[in-house]
Amino acid sequence: MLQPKKTKYRKQQKGKMKGNAHRGAELAFGSFGIKTMEQAWLTGRQIEAARQAVTRYMKREGQIWIRIFPDKPVTKKPAEVRMGKGKGAPEYFVARVTPGRILFEAEGVPLSIAKEALRLAAQKLPVKTKFIVRRDYVEN
Repeated sequence: MLQPKKTKYRKQQKGKMKGNAHRGAELAFGSFGIKTMEQAWLTGRQIEAARQAVTRYMKREGQIWIRIFPDKPVTKKPAEVRMGKGKGAPEYFVARVTPGRILFEAEGVPLSIAKEALRLAAQKLPVKTKFIVRRDYVEN
């Protein structure tokens, strides 16, 4: 499961997510990718499930890049605990994702395989996504 080795602070405030992605909105490594169409918090487990789906379908050929990392701790209080007595303990980590952000990139496989692999990955995620291809991509 993806999570930071060490953080400066154990707990973080929720914060607001507004606007579109400016960073990480262009393909940087591969020829194919999936881009989010809405905002969400993606957990380390969801990202890992999507990664496994892509890797299995591509039969470990080609290369994939994960362009997001869960670095925000989410806290939770135990079940049936009364209000007050402070903030809960960190439970898991999430990656904040805004519309336009590239999540996964793939390279080294034909278009049809990449499209299906990234479709399977998108099914594991709680956001609407769009398959994108590099502008200068030419199928051999």
